[in-house]
Amino acid sequence: MSKRWYVVHVYSGMEKSVHKALVERIERAGLETSFGRILVPSEEVLEVKGGKKSITERRIFPGYVLVEMDLTDETWHLVKNTNRVTGFLGGSGNRPAPISDREVEKILSQMEEGVEKPKPKVLFEVGELVRVKEGPFADFNGNVEDVNYEKSKVRVSVTIFGRATPVELDFGQVEKT
Repeated sequence: MSKRWYVVHVYSGMEKSVHKALVERIERAGLETSFGRILVPSEEVLEVKGGKKSITERRIFPGYVLVEMDLTDETWHLVKNTNRVTGFLGGSGNRPAPISDREVEKILSQMEEGVEKPKPKVLFEVGELVRVKEGPFADFNGNVEDVNYEKSKVRVSVTIFGRATPVELDFGQVEKT
């Protein structure tokens, strides 16, 4: 029997502790051969606070853990009866439906992409109205003209003395209005 991926619904914010509990319970039960990987889908995001850049982890699917396993009554009960697990996603009560390999590949590549190139926590769109919160143009409002995620910069058109002037700012210097 080949292992398939199942989505397990857990209490939000408890994904890591469920992951740890599952690993421990699988070892105690001696069922390592029935299980594959257990994933908490997350990605790294770039956060700017007070001018300092930091990379934090963000759950891609809060409240869910992916489990690769051979579905038997024993494995199903082990997962279902783990603390903070509310059940499986999809299928019927005692026969959960696996997710497709394509969906798993998509999630894995999204996780990999987040490690290689952390996304900014706040996404800006061209034409969006923002407020400058620090620097010489603090408290000015302006429209986003260009967004450069590589450099974490945004070009904002602010009106100074009745004229639109483009200003390049760091993500941390502006906020959405």
